[in-house]
Amino acid sequence: MNKKWWKEAVVYQVYPRSFKDSNNDGIGDLRGIIEKIDHLDQLGVDAVWLNPVYKSPNDDNGYDISDYQAIMDEFGTVEDLEELMELLHQRNIKLIMDLVLNHSSDEHQWFKESRQSKDNPYRDYYIWRDGKNGGPPNNWKAFFGGSAWKYDQKTDQYYLHLFSPKQPDLNWENPKVREEIYEMINWWLEKGVDGFRLDVINLISKDQRFPDGKKEGLAGHEYFANGPRVHEFIKEMAANTFNKYEAMTVGETPFVDKEEAIKFVKEEREEFSMVIPFEHLEFDRKEGWDKITDWDLTELKDLMSEWQYKLQENNGWTSLYFCNHDQPRIVSRYGDDGKYRKESAKMLGTMLHTLRGTPFIYQGEEIGMTNISFDSLTDFDDIETRGYIKELQEKDQLTQKEILEIANYRTRDNARTPMHWNDSKYAGFSESEPWLKMNSNYPEINVEKDLSSDDSVFKYYQKMISLRKKYPVFAYGKYDILLEADQNIYAYQRQGEQNNLLVLLNFSENDADYDLNDQLEIKQAELILNNYQKEADFELKSSLRPYEARVYLY
Repeated sequence: MNKKWWKEAVVYQVYPRSFKDSNNDGIGDLRGIIEKIDHLDQLGVDAVWLNPVYKSPNDDNGYDISDYQAIMDEFGTVEDLEELMELLHQRNIKLIMDLVLNHSSDEHQWFKESRQSKDNPYRDYYIWRDGKNGGPPNNWKAFFGGSAWKYDQKTDQYYLHLFSPKQPDLNWENPKVREEIYEMINWWLEKGVDGFRLDVINLISKDQRFPDGKKEGLAGHEYFANGPRVHEFIKEMAANTFNKYEAMTVGETPFVDKEEAIKFVKEEREEFSMVIPFEHLEFDRKEGWDKITDWDLTELKDLMSEWQYKLQENNGWTSLYFCNHDQPRIVSRYGDDGKYRKESAKMLGTMLHTLRGTPFIYQGEEIGMTNISFDSLTDFDDIETRGYIKELQEKDQLTQKEILEIANYRTRDNARTPMHWNDSKYAGFSESEPWLKMNSNYPEINVEKDLSSDDSVFKYYQKMISLRKKYPVFAYGKYDILLEADQNIYAYQRQGEQNNLLVLLNFSENDADYDLNDQLEIKQAELILNNYQKEADFELKSSLRPYEARVYLY
C-alpha cells in the first residue's frame, strides 16, 4: 500500500460561523480561528477542514457561493485566510478548504448573466429547460423539499436547483464551466491550500434526457446522482488540478454504496483520496426524516465491516466520521448524552480512530458536545429543517409538539450551535448574543473544564491521536471483525507489520460479557487505551463496563 500523509492524518473540522467570534458581532470568523489555533495544536490534529468561507448571501450557510475567490464579509478577508494558513503551516497543520462545485449562488455573476436572455454567453453555464404541460420539465425533487426546478419569468424557462432555488446547478457539460472551475481551484492551490472537501460532488453529471424519476424517495436521484459522465469529469478535474499538487481530496457522495465508492477512491483510478459515506448514519432514519427508528448494533457492524473489507481489498480509502455540520451530535444519537456522556463520547471516538481510514473530528466532538433542545419551531435556523417542518405541518398528521421533538433530534442546527470554550456568558464564543442559540449545558461541557480534568473527553482524544502517530498499525493495519453476532459489543483486530490492535467497544448502558477464546490465541497484550480510569487486565474472556472502550496492543 502506498503511504500518504492524508492516510496518517487526523482532520479537525471547523464550522467558522460557530467556532470563535473575534469582533463580537455574534458570528464566528477567521480571526477567531486564529485566536484558537493553539487549541488545535494542543489537540494534536494534522489538518483543519474549513466549511465554506467564500463570499455568499448565506441562503444555505455559505454553500451558496457568489464569488469563489473572495471571502464572506462576516468572516474576514483573503489576507486573514492567508495568515491563518501560514500559522497552521508553522504548526505542521494542513489546510483543507470546502469546495461547492455542483451549484453556485443565484447571486454569482455567472448566473446573473445567465438569466438575462437565452442567447447570453453565460446561459449555458447553468441548466435551463422548457416546461412541460404547464409545469416543470420533470418531477425531480430538491433535497430541501419541493420541485428541483424554478420558473424564471424573464425568459419563460426553468432552471435546475437540486438544493435551494438560490443554488442553481452548474452545467458541467459545458467545457468553459469546467475550465473556469479548474482555474479557480489552481488559484487556491497556488496560495498553499493543501486539499479540498468537495460538496455533493457526485451530482455534477446529469442524465441529459432529464427523464421523470421514480416517485419513491428523492424523485430523480437515479438520474442526477453518479450520472453518466461523473467519473470522466472528476478524472479530468483531478488531472488538471489536485494531482499536480498531491492535494488531499474528500468527495462528499450521497447515494454511494461501497461498490460505487471504489470507483471514486481506488488509488490507480486517480480520482479522490477518499469519500464521505452516509449509510452508517442512516440507521435511525430508515423510515424517513420524520420517524426516529430504533437501530441494531449488528447492522452497524455489518455495514462498517463491508466498507472496511471492500476498500481494503480494492486499495481504496475512506473518511471516518460520525459528526459534521450536517449531522446531529453522535453522543445524542448512538451514545448516551446523560449519565454516560463522557464514556460514550470516548467510546465512539475510539471506534473512528481505530478503523481503517482517515478520522475526522467535528468541532466540539473532542469535548463531547450534545444535541440542543429548542423550545419553539421558530427557533430553527437550518434551511433543511425548516423545509421538513413546513412539509409536516402541511400533512397535518402530527401535533406541533411531536414535530418539535423530531426536529430537535434531526436538525443540523444541533451541530451548528456555538463552540463551548468556557462557562462565561455565551461560553467564551462571543461577548454578544450569538447568531444561533447556545446549548444551555455549556457551563458543564466546555474546553476550559476539559483541560483541567485528567479524565476529560479532550485528554482522551489527545491520547488517542498521539497513539495514532506512534503506531502505524492505526493507519495501515488490516481490519478483521470479531464477535460478529454480538448485539452489544463491536470487536475487531487491526493487523500491522510491527504490531496488532485488539479493539473492544461496548455500545450498551449495561455490562457486556465477551469470550474470544475461539477466535484468538493471544497470551499477552498491553492495554494502551481505555475510557475508564480503573484499568482492565488482558483476558480473552471477560466483561466490558457500560460504553467501555479498550484498545490492546500485541
